[in-house]
Amino acid sequence: MVRKKKWVSSFTVFALAAVLIAGCSSSNKSSESSSPSASATPSATTSASPSDSPSASPSGQPKDGGTLTISTFTDMVSVNPIFINDTASGDLDALIFAKLYDLDRNANLAAEPWSIAAELPQVAADNMTYSIKLKQNAKWSDGQPITANDVKFTFDTIRNPDVGSPAISTLDKIDSITVKDDYTLDIKLKQVYAPFPYSLFISIVPAHVLKDIPPKELKNSKFGVDPAQTVSSGPWKWSEWTQGQHFTIEKNPNYWGEKKPHIDKIIYKIYADQNTEVQALMKGDVQMTEAIPLTQIEAVKKQDGLNVILAPGPQYEYVQFNFKDENFPDKYSPFKGQKTRQAIAYALNRQGMVDNVLKGSGGLMNSPFLPGSWADPGDKAVNYNYDSEKAKQLLAEDGWKPGKDGILVKDGHRFSFELQYNSGNSRREQVSQIIQQNLKDVGIEATPKGMDFATWIDQNITPGKFPAILLGWSLTNPDPDAESIFSSKYFPPAGQNSGWYVNKELDDLWVKGQQTVDKTERAKIYQEIGEKISIDLPYVFLYQYGLPQAVNSSKVKWAEDDRPESSLAYGYLFHAINWWVE
Repeated sequence: MVRKKKWVSSFTVFALAAVLIAGCSSSNKSSESSSPSASATPSATTSASPSDSPSASPSGQPKDGGTLTISTFTDMVSVNPIFINDTASGDLDALIFAKLYDLDRNANLAAEPWSIAAELPQVAADNMTYSIKLKQNAKWSDGQPITANDVKFTFDTIRNPDVGSPAISTLDKIDSITVKDDYTLDIKLKQVYAPFPYSLFISIVPAHVLKDIPPKELKNSKFGVDPAQTVSSGPWKWSEWTQGQHFTIEKNPNYWGEKKPHIDKIIYKIYADQNTEVQALMKGDVQMTEAIPLTQIEAVKKQDGLNVILAPGPQYEYVQFNFKDENFPDKYSPFKGQKTRQAIAYALNRQGMVDNVLKGSGGLMNSPFLPGSWADPGDKAVNYNYDSEKAKQLLAEDGWKPGKDGILVKDGHRFSFELQYNSGNSRREQVSQIIQQNLKDVGIEATPKGMDFATWIDQNITPGKFPAILLGWSLTNPDPDAESIFSSKYFPPAGQNSGWYVNKELDDLWVKGQQTVDKTERAKIYQEIGEKISIDLPYVFLYQYGLPQAVNSSKVKWAEDDRPESSLAYGYLFHAINWWVE
């Protein structure tokens, strides 16, 4: 899984957040878990082209009923949209909650038949006021109407620092929200905030259920973790969760949309790892797997009825450093020296990871902005070629000297740290071993540790309690703004800067980018950010990658316009409301 970038996250075609939910953590960004960049529209590297999409059936007629079973190796954490920071929870959110606005295939904001908004927002000439009209037939799964008060409550709750929402950076530029009537509201900003339209790509929560819970207690409420106490608004509603085994959704009998879902039930089965998922797919125990190991692609493609969809998506992997001393056993972060961080970047054979682990299906990353996106700094960002001698030189310049056992020492502190990643992820398991060996070659002891994703996100990533992590962002927000991840304004819990990184110059540049409306001028600002962040390195940016989606095309059907879209975060569920099963 990845972190969801929460800027409204899990992530998109332009460059979010919402948000590493976690481990590729959700703007939104979401750890491949809620991030911040924009991605270019990808071309397929493995699998059929969109016109040959595995289950396209132009002449086939949708059928109502049946069950779709999907595999995952990561359990969800909470489906409360205010707190989602991981992709497993984001999957469920995408199916059971209606969003205010949705994204079309090209990552444009859209008022779809299943969106709560009736039309695109009206924006004032000064780009400071957004007027929004809601559909008058939308309602919650308990039958209550969805109104402008629900939208206001959702926005006010997320932007309240006492709540601790990872999405706060997307909405804290709001000055006031005026409810004009039950289905109309005006949102006035404190300042011009260019990414704000994508802040409206957001799931709404029910005010009548949550309004009496104190803000600091919301995260611990049963809403989002108990199906019986989670009132939702989407085509399906959550019916069951057996932790570590499965979670299930069923058709929402009170669903209000003009288009109804065809599939009666969707079950997510949780497996120990990705290899076990593939076995379940090939045996027919599941009909879809969202991310199969690259080493298994050819075997899956040879199986009758199974198709693989793979293109570079809005995901990137990284090694994140923690700068807070208390997160280390000896109360000393070894990553504070810029030359030390640059040395680690030179020490890692990133191209070898792309060639040997990703099998050439990814591309190197040198900044938070995906290659080919409008914010991509290109050659302005530093590209750290694999050079262990250069790494050793920089480490020596930063004061590190070999100890008796060959491991570097500085000021009495041994350069040894735990590198955490989510267990069951075959890609990260392989990459962590490469990192361990690469760093050993230059005198650094890194100890990889696989951890249960859901527990890891909740206990380590979200509060920022780890030495270093190998994780990914799923960019659920198409805008390149990544303030929530890299600005010192957004330390945990009210933000996603979980490594406690501080760079005041970059803090100011993120704000400058937000307040610039002209896209060409914004691009120049992000190119400057990309250059500076590639020098200072709060992360070592590794590579962009795709998530190989495997589908049993004899069982799962969709029309051409509803095929999965690899360029979007959660694009493997694109228009799932229109899918059907045989």
